Amino acid sequence: MSALTVSQDPDQHWDDLVRYWEEMEWPEGSKVEIIEGIITVSPAPAYRHNVIAARIQRRLYSVIPEDWEVFQTLAVAVPSRLGMLIPDLVVAPLQDHAEADSHIPAALAELVVEVTSKSNARHDRVSKPAAYATAGIPLYLLIDPWASGGPTATLYGEPKGDVYQVLSAVKFGDAIKLPAPFDLVIDTGEFPTE
Repeated sequence: MSALTVSQDPDQHWDDLVRYWEEMEWPEGSKVEIIEGIITVSPAPAYRHNVIAARIQRRLYSVIPEDWEVFQTLAVAVPSRLGMLIPDLVVAPLQDHAEADSHIPAALAELVVEVTSKSNARHDRVSKPAAYATAGIPLYLLIDPWASGGPTATLYGEPKGDVYQVLSAVKFGDAIKLPAPFDLVIDTGEFPTE
């Protein structure tokens, strides 16, 4: 199943777009994001996709401070890129009082993780990293089971403008290291490939 996109008037104000995103009745179980000003509705991730995210989440819990959390369905707002993005995982400090129940400013995130799905891998490879870099999120981990040369894991960092530098890239089966403040090695050999 491919993603369904619902175009909005390009001149529509960000607040109106977010209000529409928050108040609309979307299909149950779907993932609804605003990507480059377009509301995108995707089906729920597949089992293998969820297993990969869960294994990374389990490793992250062993290294994050007590006042940080790993969120699975929390949106991060990047108004300058007309983005309300829902990474597979986002690591951010807990907030005493959030501005909104549905999202946090992307600048609060320390790490975002995306696991590509076959139907919308382009968003995770192109649109989302540009938005995450623009927001200044220090680290972006892209797990790409659908990469053309075979499954890969790529760690991006050092955001400048809307571009990240590749810090490390490995094929599934190899380990990838997240730098401080995580100092964590993730063994991609634990990820299902079939």
